Amino acid sequence: MKIYILRHGIAEEAQGSQPDSDRALTPEGKRKLRSVLRTADAAGVAPSLILTSPYRRALQTAQIAAEVLKYKGELLQTKTLEPGSQPRAAWDEIRVYKDEAEILLSGHEPLFSSLTAYLLAAPGLQIDYKKGALACVEIDHFTAEPHGVLKWMLTPKLAAC
Repeated sequence: MKIYILRHGIAEEAQGSQPDSDRALTPEGKRKLRSVLRTADAAGVAPSLILTSPYRRALQTAQIAAEVLKYKGELLQTKTLEPGSQPRAAWDEIRVYKDEAEILLSGHEPLFSSLTAYLLAAPGLQIDYKKGALACVEIDHFTAEPHGVLKWMLTPKLAAC
């Protein structure tokens, strides 16, 4: 299985008492995200399932990904992709869908850098996950602890080149 890990795009700053979960993507965030996703589409990224955090900015990111990558399925919202979630919980959720060929996850930091390191069986690995960045990790076995291979990572700056 290929697991695509997509951090949400640039989001607006919190306004007053606005909950963090209600923050939306900015126009710049949407633009940079589309650039990354167009590059991914040209490279053949075609998720058979999209899982997303229920936070507004992650859901908007998943919707843009579905549009650009021509995904026709339902976006499945899960709390295991919220910012404070743990990599193990996300892995357990991924394992539920082990028969899917390609899964795209839409969510947040600090979860995604620690999840990527966890999937690579390298918990001490530090990853600078930029907003709108997309990584691909390949997993062949769905054991209790993952042992994936990082295939690539694309940032908005690289996609703009």
